[in-house]
Formats: sequence, C-alpha cells, structure tokens
Amino acid sequence: MRRLLVVALACLPLMFPGHALASKKSAVRKASVAKSYTYQNRKDAMAFADDVAQQQGLDRDWVRQTIGEARFMPAIQQQMQPAGHGFIKNWNAYRSRFIEPHRIETGIEFWRNNADALTRAEKEYGVPPEVIVGIIGVETIYGRHMGSYRVIDALTTLAFDFPKTAERDRSQFFQEELAQFLILQKQAGLDPASVKGSYAGAIGMGQFMPSSWVKYAVDFDGDGAIDLRNSPADAIGSIANFLKSSNWHPNMPAYYPVSFDEARLNTTTLLAPDIKPTFDVKTMNENGVLLDEKAAQHQGPLALVELLNGDPKADGGPATYVAGTENFYAISRYNRSSYYTLAVIELGETIKAEVVK
Repeated sequence: MRRLLVVALACLPLMFPGHALASKKSAVRKASVAKSYTYQNRKDAMAFADDVAQQQGLDRDWVRQTIGEARFMPAIQQQMQPAGHGFIKNWNAYRSRFIEPHRIETGIEFWRNNADALTRAEKEYGVPPEVIVGIIGVETIYGRHMGSYRVIDALTTLAFDFPKTAERDRSQFFQEELAQFLILQKQAGLDPASVKGSYAGAIGMGQFMPSSWVKYAVDFDGDGAIDLRNSPADAIGSIANFLKSSNWHPNMPAYYPVSFDEARLNTTTLLAPDIKPTFDVKTMNENGVLLDEKAAQHQGPLALVELLNGDPKADGGPATYVAGTENFYAISRYNRSSYYTLAVIELGETIKAEVVK
C-alpha cells in the first residue's frame, strides 16, 4: 500500500464513468503489447544495483542479476498514469464494488475462522476486528486476490520507468521500495522472482509495501517468521500495528453523521484541510455543521469529509458528507482516499452485524 504504503498504493479507482474505464482498459491493452525488456543493459539500473549492494552489504553480483532479470512491464507503467479527462469521483459507484454479497460472505467466514487473532489484536493494539476485516476485504477479498505481478518486475519498472508528469515523479519512492524488497528477500533466503503482488509492488493479504513490512509487520502467530501472504494472523496483527502507529484511538468512532444549517454553512473553510481532523465541535457548528448528541460530546478534532456522487451537472447525486475523527484519518493513512476509508468502515460494520447476530 505514500511512505508506506501499504496498500497498496493499491490504487483503487474512485469512479467509473463508462467511457473513462473503457479508455483506461484500452490503454492498458495497448501497453501490454508494447515492447518489454529486462534491465540488465540499463546503466541506471545497474548503477543503482551497485549502490544498493555497497550500502546494504549485499552481494553485488546477486543484486545486479536480480535487478537485471526484472522485466519492464508496460501495463504496470500504464496503470500508474494519472486519471484522464472525464474522471469523476462517485462514492455510490465506488461503494457498490465493496459492499456486495460475495465480499461480505467471504468476510464473515474470515472473521469466524480468525476470531481469536482478531480478538487478541484488539486487546494488544486497540483496533477493533471490523476495521481489520474491512481493510483485508477491500484490499484482497481476504487473500483471494493478492496480485499476479512479480513484485521485482513491478518495483523495477516503477523505479526506473515511472510515468513522469509535471506534477509527480515517484521514481525515488519506488527505488527505495525496491532496495527494501531486495534486503527482505535476502534476509529471508527467498527468491525475489517468486514473490507476486500488485502492480505497485504491494504484498500479501493486507497489501503492504516492502517498507511497511519492515516498519509494521509482526509475527502474530508466533511461528518465528512473518508471512503476510499465507498467515491470516500475521496479516491481522500487522494491520493492527500499522493503525496503532498511525495514532489509532481505542473506542473512538471513525466518523459521525452530519447535517447542515445552510444559512451558516462555510464549506470553503471546512474543506480546506481535506480530511485531516482540524476543527473542534464548536468551530464545526459555527461554520454550519450540525452534529448529533454523541458527536457533540467529541473531544478531539474533526474533519468535514466530502464524497462526491458524480457530476451534478450531468444528473449526478448530491455529495455524501461525514465528520471524520482521528480514527478516520488513521485508516486513510493506509490508502490516502476518503472513499477507500469509508468503504473499509462500511464493509467491516456490515460484516460485524452478521457475525454478532
């Protein structure tokens, strides 16, 4: 998945107008038939390999061979392109991808099969089961879709052929992730070419980037090894550890419902910090946000979170709003999207309602 990140960059589109999706799929198909090659003759890649080997004390020939055998993947490069013209966010469309019967049923089974680990994670880290179950469900449908790309190909492609624009160039980020991936695989005695993940190089049930693996992954099943692909307990404990490290507050709601006093509503001020909790209850009220009795007792900062539902000029629906707490923000550190965050919360809550019946 920014610094980590977890997830998967894991990069879920926020909207699906038919023409935008069609053009994206077409572009990926075209990219898939573009010329692919290995990096053994790329001077920049080999210079990077030499630097990593020297700085990390790794065998130089092994690093050069591993990176040299990685393949440039045009489809991965294409999927990292910014959304094109006409891309419109739609919460209801996005939500429907995740709050759906198959994912809910699979989540119920996962919860019941891993109830002990989920309970222990809440005791040790303060993160409730529904949040962890929601994240794993949105990320990989409980390990059923963890990615089919070789991680070495994904990270090397994005490290040296990231689709640069005037606004962004994340080559440095992916070079750091590539170096960390090589260190992890060498330490574990594993073949880097055997590890599969997302097109961004995220790994396992919770889609951790290599740097997140190092910072937050834990051996939660106590078998002496960390395995985020095959051990649900390790994935559960690691996600809980990440959220705790992201300033998770036990027993705090992630969000509150809101309504508005239109005469006083000042969305310019309220939406300026995006989803970072910034305003106390009094300031929210002064700017036209009406909170229920429980929310009015909240002691920490809040954010007005806006989720669009299409283009209002083209029969789109009204936006959805909630008051996000520090826990809403903590979940968003996993994937920096308010749409992702609310989908995680709602999926987890839906599954919990079925489990505790």
